[in-house]
Amino acid sequence: MSVTTAASAAVPAIQPRRTFAIIAHPDAGKTTLTEKLLLLGGAIHLAGQVKARGERRRARSDWMKIEQDRGISVTTSVMTFDYEDITFNLLDTPGHEDFSEDTYRTLTAVDSAIMVIDAAKGIEAQTRKLFEVCRMRDVPIITFINKMDREARDPFELMDEIADTLALDVAPVSWPVGSGSDFRGCYDLLDNQMLLLEGGGAAGSKKTAIACKGVDDERLAKVMSDEQRAKLAEDVELIEAACPPFDQESYLEGHMTPVYFGSALRDFGVKEVLDGLARFAPSPRPQPADGRTVAPEEDKVTGFVFKVQANMDKNHRDRVAFMRICSGKFRRGMKLRQSRTGKSLAVYNPILFFAQSRELAEEAFPGDIIGVPNHGTLRVGDTLTEGEDIRFTGIPNFAPEILRRVRLDDPMKSKQLRGALEDLAEEGVTQVFRPVLGASWIVGVVGQLQLDVLATRIEVEYNVKAGFEAAPYDTARWIDGDKGEIDRLIEANRGSIAEDRDGAPVFMARNNWELNHIQQTWPDLRFTATRERA
Repeated sequence: MSVTTAASAAVPAIQPRRTFAIIAHPDAGKTTLTEKLLLLGGAIHLAGQVKARGERRRARSDWMKIEQDRGISVTTSVMTFDYEDITFNLLDTPGHEDFSEDTYRTLTAVDSAIMVIDAAKGIEAQTRKLFEVCRMRDVPIITFINKMDREARDPFELMDEIADTLALDVAPVSWPVGSGSDFRGCYDLLDNQMLLLEGGGAAGSKKTAIACKGVDDERLAKVMSDEQRAKLAEDVELIEAACPPFDQESYLEGHMTPVYFGSALRDFGVKEVLDGLARFAPSPRPQPADGRTVAPEEDKVTGFVFKVQANMDKNHRDRVAFMRICSGKFRRGMKLRQSRTGKSLAVYNPILFFAQSRELAEEAFPGDIIGVPNHGTLRVGDTLTEGEDIRFTGIPNFAPEILRRVRLDDPMKSKQLRGALEDLAEEGVTQVFRPVLGASWIVGVVGQLQLDVLATRIEVEYNVKAGFEAAPYDTARWIDGDKGEIDRLIEANRGSIAEDRDGAPVFMARNNWELNHIQQTWPDLRFTATRERA
């Protein structure tokens, strides 16, 4: 099978970087794949299985207590590791749809993605949503069809579903032989070798690579039955007739996905996926900003904050801003200009991440993710530069789908509650509104699970017990337009007006009818479901 490659224009200092995310529907095997990639990179020595007990349960990428208790990812983790002279920055994103905003903003900081699909279930709802986010930003995607050691759908059926549902050209670069208990391994279509899973799908299986001259090579007769060889030859013939050859340029443009098959649990196919990232995935890409595009080769340092995490160290009320370096060579101690405020910020203790673990970063290059400790100075969407007044674009707020009034169990802890809500709102997942009339806070979230996580974190991290009760509002919209006109709207509708954590005015609608009515009554104002971060 042929492959077309495209030369990279990146300079040597930028070339050995791959910054990528893993996207998947819950339970597709994302966390298991993450850990096996880290094992390959030498970053960990024992995978912590999410469903295991005790110490082994503590998956390195799922470091929050609620993640360990529930076996789900609810916040983005950053893990840096080296593999074959390339530095990989892996951003493990929440799989649950209630945390899709965190995932969306994380995808603004990556150059490529791995899409994990359950071989028995195919494309699921959250997979489709996350893929659309990648498509909006032309993020190239490698597909890993996981769990081939279990009962699986027909591979051609899965390929057709990816092509039809996601409107992508699919190019298999490996092909499975059997599935479930009959899973024998995969044939490498690019390098003509059989990757044999000795022992089938059983635990402790080993992988052997057998170099071949093609699917008719007699060496395969020693390890496969005649029926398996005939089926493989038939499948490969059909692939060559029906599927386009892998073209790297088309992949980099986001039009084609190379497809790998395997089992992350059995550590089969994982190395091939990582090799594919090293071989095909882009180096740091140019980033869109107001007025121009910032190229990674530029000398001056630029970067943007795509996430703020509160209380990574529970012993200190720390807040760490996750910053993607877009250009230049960052050095510890540099002074950077915060475009939103115009103020300078000296970065004396930048952090390189490994999930919750961290170490000082003496330097960083385009594509790297560093943590900047701060006390509320930096917010999601902030741009930092060596002096240029620019702002990176495409990192929005989203209108919440669920609004709830906060109920404080102990009125004496109102100050602590306010601090907790403001800290956690800085992370960009939960939104906090303060009504113009009334003393109760309103929180906005995308899904019910976020409320459970919020209540747990407030209690565990701030020692404050709070609950949530129904609010008289159905949705929220930011108000934009002439200031005088906004002031008149607020004066006439004070019972429906709140401020977000930045002080921006928000209209709190009780139902769709009221929202449509206010839009018709005030046609010169805009009521928006998203707000670009300042």
